[in-house]
Amino acid sequence: MNHSGLHRSRWQIVLAVLGLGLAWSYWPTLMEMGERWAHDPQYSHGYFVPPFSAYLLWRKRSQLAELSFASSWWGVVLLVGSVACRLAGSYFFIPWLDPLSLLPALAGLVVLAGGTRALRLTWVPLAFLIFVLPLPYSVQTALAQPLQRMATVATTYLLETMGYPAVARGNVILLNDMKVGVVEACNGLSMLITFVALATAVAILSQRGWVERTAVLLSAIPIALIANVMRITVTTVLQERVGGEAARVFFHDFAGWLMMPIGLALLGLLLWTLRRLVETEPPLGPPPETPQPEEQEHKAVPQGEPGDAPGAGVEKLVGAASG
Repeated sequence: MNHSGLHRSRWQIVLAVLGLGLAWSYWPTLMEMGERWAHDPQYSHGYFVPPFSAYLLWRKRSQLAELSFASSWWGVVLLVGSVACRLAGSYFFIPWLDPLSLLPALAGLVVLAGGTRALRLTWVPLAFLIFVLPLPYSVQTALAQPLQRMATVATTYLLETMGYPAVARGNVILLNDMKVGVVEACNGLSMLITFVALATAVAILSQRGWVERTAVLLSAIPIALIANVMRITVTTVLQERVGGEAARVFFHDFAGWLMMPIGLALLGLLLWTLRRLVETEPPLGPPPETPQPEEQEHKAVPQGEPGDAPGAGVEKLVGAASG
């Protein structure tokens, strides 16, 4: 074995040890995230994120296979930054920094294995993993109350439009003799996170331009709000018409699954509309060659002057040739 092959084998062993150490170090964090996906509806989309990131890597398999071993010390910088992020989270008691530090750690391993070129090929799958991370508590608190109030007002307006005598009192909807409380679990934050992740995935897979992709990303917020208002409205109507038990079953068992295809349908409608409003960019490269008409084998016969006898043009042509 030559010197370069021995050096590469040693680096592969070092990377394998670092990967195993990383998995062991983050195992409690990964188990905690799995528990949150299983029991917190706000993060139930977490099961979808790692397989999608793996699929994005699989799409790059041919380019990744062509990479040569080109380790970079920038990977060490990313790993040190990851360790510093974890230590800061423990010291200042910021739990959100612990799972966040996993992303620069994975990026560091990629750079150590294939250099910055490997990171350029894999940064999108790595960045998509941010959707498995929990939101900071301060962000959840700041978003919960405005979303809750918005859902209450919008649902009340929709019920009034449908002919129901609904009145909003705080975060409670009064409908005849019934009170429907829009609690914190109904604020729509879970749908917002889910639809942002879904819209990001659609934008990544889309072959359209940046205008259409940006529109898809921005549409996640109104789609999530519309879906949440529809869920609360249907639940309120069921509680008024059928009974509280039917409304509870719909809200807890079917509403979440029903809103997902509705969101996908709205995204599909948006893409269909954009496809007709936004012109497709012309393909790069020279324009296709157009077939040229065949050259005439014979010259055109000149016409005679006005007033000449018929055939004068032919006589002039013959005379010019003989001269």
